[in-house]
Amino acid sequence: MSVADEWTAAKDGAAPVAEKVDLLVLGAGPAGMAAATEARAHGMSVLVLDENAAPGGQVHRAVEARLPAKDDQDKDGAKLAAAFRASGAQYRPGATLWAVEPEGKVFWSEAGAARSVRAERLILCAGATERPLPIPGWTLPGVMSVGAAQIALKTSGLVPEGAVWLAGQGPLLWLYAVQALAKGGRIAGIVDLSPPGGLRRAQPHLLRALKAPEYLWRGLVWQRQVKRAVQVIPARDLRAEGEGRLARILVDGVAHPADLLLLHDGVVPNTQVTRAIAGLTHGWDPVQRCWRPGLDLWGNTAVPGVMVAGDSGGIGGARAAALSGRIAALEAGRALGRITTDERDGRAGPLRLLRDRQLAPRLFLDAMFPPLPEAAIPDETVLCRCEEVTAGRVRQAVALGCLGANQTKAFTRAGMGPCQGRICGPAVHGVIAAARGVQGGEVDPFRTRFPTKPLTLGELAALAG
Repeated sequence: MSVADEWTAAKDGAAPVAEKVDLLVLGAGPAGMAAATEARAHGMSVLVLDENAAPGGQVHRAVEARLPAKDDQDKDGAKLAAAFRASGAQYRPGATLWAVEPEGKVFWSEAGAARSVRAERLILCAGATERPLPIPGWTLPGVMSVGAAQIALKTSGLVPEGAVWLAGQGPLLWLYAVQALAKGGRIAGIVDLSPPGGLRRAQPHLLRALKAPEYLWRGLVWQRQVKRAVQVIPARDLRAEGEGRLARILVDGVAHPADLLLLHDGVVPNTQVTRAIAGLTHGWDPVQRCWRPGLDLWGNTAVPGVMVAGDSGGIGGARAAALSGRIAALEAGRALGRITTDERDGRAGPLRLLRDRQLAPRLFLDAMFPPLPEAAIPDETVLCRCEEVTAGRVRQAVALGCLGANQTKAFTRAGMGPCQGRICGPAVHGVIAAARGVQGGEVDPFRTRFPTKPLTLGELAALAG
């Protein structure tokens, strides 16, 4: 049975036969699509696993349904998706990877059944995840993240109505406001929680950022468009209140009626899978205040054959992610003997220069929008929504001697719910570091293990055939 026949049989419910591919790519966002397309151009067999229903990732979500593309972002996404569709890579939408074994054996679930394949090389392009913004009342119905609202906008055309507030900081907050207003949505106001003095902090990085001035210009345009249509309130304290669901927000003590509150405090690399792979080291990023896998210039990790590309290796944006995907695929081609080292270097040289240019504004943006301080989270605020663990309980655990997230999990159950710390992890980690008075790199993050996603016995039974 050929690989193509096996995948067809798997979709029809038959037990899959273990096969081998040259390259397995996790995720079909900008990095994953670009990596798969580049790898196919050099003759590699490629399998792409994607939890979403169509390629694009978060940035280019549902881009094929919005053709013809109207803005630059959608044009980039449409071009990537078209090249990916034409590449001949095997694309598996609705597929959830949950384990990676030594020597490249990968397990995933699809259509209610578990599958497996052995890959010579892996490129993990899991993208980014939103940093949580815990405030008092953020667990009330009617409070959600800006990223979740953007998914609803892109996939279903849902726009905000009624007394809708956005709160937090970062480029995505302003981008979503522009997108929602352009679709006819209504926004009551924006609560800007960004620390004062942003331009002063960012000024030392301005000259470098001007290597890609379109990013700064775009951000200014977004802010001008939004501020002409929506009131923006700089604030330090925000609370959500209501009886059973959101009814109002308190902005520095002043009440405002609210039907929906959308929160955002930037994004961090999605390391749920990489942290579960034995031997794959991670380092602390003191600027973005998050963990990221240790990578060389090509995307190689400390585990032979396992690579990372895109925002899951460090936040850089969609264009930088696509370039890093292509660079990683060239390195995979060299490792598999499809191209020589000289060919890799010659093809990757211009791509690396372009990637450096796309990353040039990063320090400027990070200085403008540093993560909000976890030390300021009130004790009564829930950090772990699954287990209803408050910031105060985490601080009590630290006072009892807990040094890291995994010890705190044993004391409080924080991170033991269905999300396995994917949502609360950065907040719990930050509260521990602040309570101990140390840098984040001195506090261990939640330990992840395979399976990284919930798995049923029924799904596992498909592997026995």
